[in-house]
Amino acid sequence: MPSLPPTKRREFLRFLAASPLAARAWAQQSSPAVYRAADALSVSDFEALTRGMLPPAHLGYLMSGVDDDATLKLNREGFQHFQLRARRLVDVSKPDLRTEVFGVSWETPIFLCPVGGQKMFHAEGEVAVARAAKAKKATQILSTVSSSSVEDVVRALGGPLWYQLYMPVNWEGTEKMVRRAEAAGCPVLVWTVDLLGGRNTETATRMRRTDTRNCLSCHTDGVGSLKGRPMLDGIEGGINPAAANWTYVDRLRKLTKMKLIIKGIDTAEDARLCREHGADAVVVSNHGGRATETLRSTIESLSEVVDAVGSQLPVLVDGGFRRGTDIYKALALGARAVGIGRPYIYGLTAFGQEGVERVLDILRAELRLTMQQCGTPAIKDITRAAVKRS
Repeated sequence: MPSLPPTKRREFLRFLAASPLAARAWAQQSSPAVYRAADALSVSDFEALTRGMLPPAHLGYLMSGVDDDATLKLNREGFQHFQLRARRLVDVSKPDLRTEVFGVSWETPIFLCPVGGQKMFHAEGEVAVARAAKAKKATQILSTVSSSSVEDVVRALGGPLWYQLYMPVNWEGTEKMVRRAEAAGCPVLVWTVDLLGGRNTETATRMRRTDTRNCLSCHTDGVGSLKGRPMLDGIEGGINPAAANWTYVDRLRKLTKMKLIIKGIDTAEDARLCREHGADAVVVSNHGGRATETLRSTIESLSEVVDAVGSQLPVLVDGGFRRGTDIYKALALGARAVGIGRPYIYGLTAFGQEGVERVLDILRAELRLTMQQCGTPAIKDITRAAVKRS
């Protein structure tokens, strides 16, 4: 289903705003009427618009978890288990949000997680996200199941793009995909390992069954199909080999000079094994609650992973981040940077590139405010002393 052009999109949003049902719903959520990206005051404003704009199959793909969606919900609830210990009378007149990852200075510790098939949400998909990332100097990670090629996205970004790997079942396919990412100039390879055993996307399946559209313009053979994915052209046998083990990390390490990150780690044991097998960093992640019904939020898994690798590996984290205070808590617990997925897709769905930019602006502004209010003027000042487990 192609997205509406900007003028039609604005007209549609105004129509929704005039609806008594929409007005009542928005009033109940205490949200402003959002006609432009600049009108949004929080990530939740974009989420509300997304729920009203996407068809059932696409909405189910974006919003659902696995099994009973409990881990999905716990990713958000986990932040409530950590309190902020705000310090006063500190000079916070010049907040510094910069951090460093692999020797590269980032303006903020926020990056854009890989999300597959973004043309489901906007006609320009990953390319629009790349333009937003360029405008806001944010690091973007491209999914293996992207609806745009790595070459097209790199051109739009105009800078280094991280590449997320769903490993092909055949090693020859892995080599081909890794070489393609290298040729496109990607400096970092992010292997996602939390779907190797499959998953039970029950809610998404139920929602897809209610959707009778034919939308070949954004994906082929239904939501979740691998057909038509440009990064899988010429690669046979599918992805995510169930036989993969730690020797596969060794093989990847020997295959490429790109920095190697293992994504989907949430235990100390696996974090130590990542370090021992030559990974350059880890991402604490449960796939946004879309991998296994562990009932563990990523913010609650973060500390044990950080403690396991110490200062030897950077630890990144994603899963449920919606506020600057959420990001602050993760930084206090030892994360080097925080990834967002659904939030920027909400912005993309509603307003394309402008929406993604606005989501980044909101989260950066909230993080800056939290740092100032808590008496930590620089990222390096945020330590575990800044939070308390409730």
